[in-house]
Amino acid sequence: MAVSRRLFLQLSAGTIAYTAFGGLGISMAQTEAKIEQFKLKGSKATTSVCCYCAVGCGLIVNTAEDGNGRTINVEGDPDHPINEGALCAKGAAVWQLAENDMRTKKPLYRAAFSDEWKEVEWDWALNEIAKKVKKTRDESFAEKNAKGEVVNRTEAIASLGSAALDNEECWAYQSFLRSLGLVYIEHQARI
Repeated sequence: MAVSRRLFLQLSAGTIAYTAFGGLGISMAQTEAKIEQFKLKGSKATTSVCCYCAVGCGLIVNTAEDGNGRTINVEGDPDHPINEGALCAKGAAVWQLAENDMRTKKPLYRAAFSDEWKEVEWDWALNEIAKKVKKTRDESFAEKNAKGEVVNRTEAIASLGSAALDNEECWAYQSFLRSLGLVYIEHQARI
């Protein structure tokens, strides 16, 4: 059989196409997609927002329905307008925030000039924080500035807020801080 240039090119193109696409298992028959959710069967899905940065990626958090409310899966929300289901490495590992056995369950306290941390109770830690905030505010509170204008502020305390707060939480947080007289209030999203 004599092979013309045209026949050689046709056979070569057919061989390349078959080699490239023949092993992919492409079938023109209709198929049905089946969702297998063995791990998530019987769980409750709730939408949430990632807490790591200012982007605000949407999450779907699955919790067990057997009463203990434990997180069993966290994934990106495909219906969220910001991330459309994609998550960065930190967002993909957000499940470990709640389900990490190495996480400390109590606050750790290190006394001044000490090199050791010790576990303390929450009530004690919150009372100590409140005492120090009050002491610092009382020592640095200024009712009037150098011009004699009423300012009612403290410049010795600053706050760095979280990007995971929604508008209502930010409003409550700002109201609380302003009522203390803080003027240095910043937000993680702007830094």
